[in-house]
Amino acid sequence: IVEEEAKSLPMELSEKGGVENNGFVQNEAFDDKETDTCSQEEMPKPCTVAVDPVAEEETELKPYAGMPKEVLLKFSSQARYRVTREILFWLIIAAALALVCATTAIIALSPKCLTWWQTGPIYQIYPRSFKDSNMDGNGDLKGIQEKLDHVTYLNIKTIWITSFFKSPLKDLGYGAEDFYDVDPIFGSMSDFESLIAAIHDRGLKVIMDLIPNHTSDKHRWFQLSRNRTGKYTDYYVWQDCMEAAGAVVPPNNWVSVFGNSSWQFDDVRKQCYFHQFGKEQPDLNFRNLDVQQEIHDIIKFWLNKGIDGFTFSTLKFLLEATHLRDEPQVNKSQNGETITAYSQLYHDYTTTQVGMHDVVRSFRQTMNQFSREPGRYRFMGSGDDEKEDIEATMRYYGTTFIQEADFPFNFNLMNMKNLSGNSIFEAVDLWMKNMPVGKWPNWAVGSPNAARISSRIGKEYVNVMNMLLLTLPGTPVTYYGEEIGMENIASENVSEEYVNSNPVVIFPEKSPMQWDGRANAGFTEGNSSWLPVNSNYQSVNVEVQRSWSNSTLNLYRELTGLRNNELPMNRGWMCYIWNDSNVFVYVRELDGLDRTFMMVLNFGQESTIDLKAIVPNLPSEAVVRLSTNFSSTGKAVSTKLIKTEMGEGLVLEYKTTKPVHAMEAFQGKCFVAEKACYSMALNLLYMNC
Repeated sequence: IVEEEAKSLPMELSEKGGVENNGFVQNEAFDDKETDTCSQEEMPKPCTVAVDPVAEEETELKPYAGMPKEVLLKFSSQARYRVTREILFWLIIAAALALVCATTAIIALSPKCLTWWQTGPIYQIYPRSFKDSNMDGNGDLKGIQEKLDHVTYLNIKTIWITSFFKSPLKDLGYGAEDFYDVDPIFGSMSDFESLIAAIHDRGLKVIMDLIPNHTSDKHRWFQLSRNRTGKYTDYYVWQDCMEAAGAVVPPNNWVSVFGNSSWQFDDVRKQCYFHQFGKEQPDLNFRNLDVQQEIHDIIKFWLNKGIDGFTFSTLKFLLEATHLRDEPQVNKSQNGETITAYSQLYHDYTTTQVGMHDVVRSFRQTMNQFSREPGRYRFMGSGDDEKEDIEATMRYYGTTFIQEADFPFNFNLMNMKNLSGNSIFEAVDLWMKNMPVGKWPNWAVGSPNAARISSRIGKEYVNVMNMLLLTLPGTPVTYYGEEIGMENIASENVSEEYVNSNPVVIFPEKSPMQWDGRANAGFTEGNSSWLPVNSNYQSVNVEVQRSWSNSTLNLYRELTGLRNNELPMNRGWMCYIWNDSNVFVYVRELDGLDRTFMMVLNFGQESTIDLKAIVPNLPSEAVVRLSTNFSSTGKAVSTKLIKTEMGEGLVLEYKTTKPVHAMEAFQGKCFVAEKACYSMALNLLYMNC
């Protein structure tokens, strides 16, 4: 009986899976079995337990989750596990190396990303005329903040605010009384900080004007300088003046931009101070290193406030020749005593002197200190209009190794003396062929210092000029109101009070922005505005044009959308196709992309042109992607017969595998900035085509 029970014990243990008795806790069931199977005697005796060899094989260990280290090591050394592990290890190493190599190749082959100031238009705001928030008739910073939705509606990402420093507002605020404060007419520093935050919250950027050449005569520095106080004694350009017959005789024949002598006698210091502009705007002495440091501190102050960049104006006037010789006369036979106009002299000793560009580069270096944070590049533009001297303008780009401005502002399209397809081509080509290799172009058709498009060349050309602006390569700059076709106000409408308080300049292109058809065009809730609103405001305003599908405003918006969304418009080639007295034709295309855009812009009279004869590989048909005549949009047109009316513009779209820039006939007529090629297979840009 004992032997039979002993034989059955392994089977019971196997079925139960084993029983663990921790801490010698007595188990009555086990006690009974032990008494029955071992002995009936008081003293225990050894028990014999038979083990089935088949059962022993069945209990052999296999890998399981959570196995201890000792068990794991038994299996890891087996060939089937070791080989698998080694294969996986080397596959991971190979994949990592492939990923590193692919990443390195993509980085090496990828073109430079366009920065924020290259990717879209810049919208220039003259703050006193944009929007009045407190009913005093003057636009202000809060007014700009109220109208940020208009900026985003235009698909614009960058705002340029002209000077708002505390100022007596002579020359409309360009002579600062305090570079560290906001003029009360525009609001407070708190208003400025709120505006910056609102702009950045919308993903927009903001740049501002800085005019370092001169200050107001009310500035603290000037008051200290005229009293010869400490280091401020030589902050301005002072010279002794001679007296003859009770009149002050200036040191030389230098003439201010606004006319008459550029020297003004000061009764306090008993010397003459130099001013390139109005007598209320004395020139700073940039040969004084303390003055240069003051400007660097001003730059740092506003960058710390959150400004994304500056446009520096009047840079060519920063230095004057120290020898003070008379400037040469344009008409040598003219009596020197009769010279009063700026245009009567060659300004060899008062503009673009040796060392001036060193000062400009130092501004760039200060701004670069704030550009080290990713995504916070600080833009620098220069706003000097050299007019006929294109080489002098291009020097503001800097050199290959030493950077100055990201670009000098381009006024070629505003300086044209007449309008035609040929003159537009000449203005565009002048910039493109003189621009240093690797630099970025820009274009403007309006500014606070030039007549509006409608008044300068005619309102029938507003849409086609905006189409030109937004389809050329580079950064377009739009002056507020040009997106709705605003016109100059008539000079006779400017109040006598304003004329008397601003005798130097009258700018009818600074009239208040026309928002809607209410009184004062929605610019102010007050009784009047600082300048009169144009009489056409009930038909030319933002509100009414937003509701018209074929309005100037909505065409502008369609064009900015096209520019932002199509690669050839962003960074592709531009090739001249044709120009004559009426039309200017060019294409925008990108290597590797079979989609091409051709602009046919009419700046003269009705015209018909056979484009297929000019470009033999051109498809026989193209689709009108956008047109100044909205009814034409979406239609197919024959490239052998493209007809345009006066002031009409077409953006044609077609597909081709033979880009114009690769054709021998167009070599020398094509330009590209920030070249890139497109891979349709990988849907990415690369450099080496």
